[in-house]
Amino acid sequence: MSSIHSHNAELPSAFPAQPPRNTKSDHSSIAPGEIAIGVVIGRASEYFDFFVYAIASVLVFPSVFFPFEQRLEGTLYAFVIFSFAFLARPFGTVAFMAIQQRFGREAKLTIALFMLGISTAGMAFLPTFAHLGPASIVLLALLRIGQGIALGGSWDGLPSLLALNAPQNRRGWYAMLGQLGAPVGFMIAGGLFAYLLSNLSAEDFLDWGWRYPFYVAFAINVVALFARLRLVSTNEYARLLDERELEPTNVVEMARSQGRNLLIGALAALASYALFHLVTVFPLSWITLYSPRSLSGFLVIQVAGAALMAVGVIASGLIADRFGRRRTLGTLAMLIAALSAFVPTLMDGGELGQNIFILLGFGLLGLSYGQAAGAVTANFPAKYRYTGAALTSDLAWLVGAGFAPLVALGLSAHFGLAYVSLYLLSGAACSLAALSLNRALEIRD
Repeated sequence: MSSIHSHNAELPSAFPAQPPRNTKSDHSSIAPGEIAIGVVIGRASEYFDFFVYAIASVLVFPSVFFPFEQRLEGTLYAFVIFSFAFLARPFGTVAFMAIQQRFGREAKLTIALFMLGISTAGMAFLPTFAHLGPASIVLLALLRIGQGIALGGSWDGLPSLLALNAPQNRRGWYAMLGQLGAPVGFMIAGGLFAYLLSNLSAEDFLDWGWRYPFYVAFAINVVALFARLRLVSTNEYARLLDERELEPTNVVEMARSQGRNLLIGALAALASYALFHLVTVFPLSWITLYSPRSLSGFLVIQVAGAALMAVGVIASGLIADRFGRRRTLGTLAMLIAALSAFVPTLMDGGELGQNIFILLGFGLLGLSYGQAAGAVTANFPAKYRYTGAALTSDLAWLVGAGFAPLVALGLSAHFGLAYVSLYLLSGAACSLAALSLNRALEIRD
């Protein structure tokens, strides 16, 4: 994705300018609603891939890739590989920004989504440890890194463009639309795994059943690719991006100029990102190890929680437009801090307590996560917004969520659930500290 006309002069010398596009089309036909559709479709497909892998990390990978370890250690090893995508994601963002400058936005998005689809589908064909030995683990790790690089490269600028084109008094509403991809992706992935667990024997599920969701993920990626390219490849979309200066900038230059905004943006929504995996991946692993309840039944509860999350995401748009994004995020961070105190009681409280934690946690997550994108993008000047929004999101995922399942399970297994409370509380505290410094958010709301 490259700039045209006068913006080419601002491109770093390392990035050759792209030939001018035909921009004679009237861009008035691209409405915020049409951009929103592209955002929701793109994010939902990415989150489906994300959750298929996350759920398999708990239910499948400890048995098929780490059979030589006890279940706890096998799950912790699986979570180490799970974190690789978050470590790789910023590198993918930087690399694909260069591809975008050289070959255009359509080429970048096509390569990234095919890489994501191939990495995900490749997992469906992986031989298990019993068939290939340690090489199977290496291949799993490489495909996971491929997912992370591709996710970094799949940034298309649509969320930023949507926020900039939204009416001044509806920015909270439009900011939440892209976040709907998370609950939609989890509902599909969780529902699919719950169905497979309920209708297959344990042997069949571990032999071949777990591979099916990865095939589905590839198919969804192909559909999402064409849906997004249909919008991204239009002259109207290109012209809107150029007029809003939504183009890559030199990463070193941006870090020097916008380092403070990068840090604040990454920390402002840390409570949301920490809670994200503490109601999705971590509880599933804890139930698998320490509870006799049905895994398919627990997944159904989580799917119901994701539905509540979707409602919360939608409500967050109305709340943020009424009270301001900064105040909304701060209030939700305090509520998440309050929830952290009850993690041991609820998770050790039998099925009722666990269900309350899941449903309440998902509800708070929706309200908070619904405005996380606003915290990521609102601070950057136009020149840095495209690259800044992508990298800040990468950093927020890395710091807040990348290691959350590993840390939470490790702490709870060796020291008790009270340490999970402290982990979540620390995320809420970081969010409140960052928001207290982030007056620009309040000004821009």
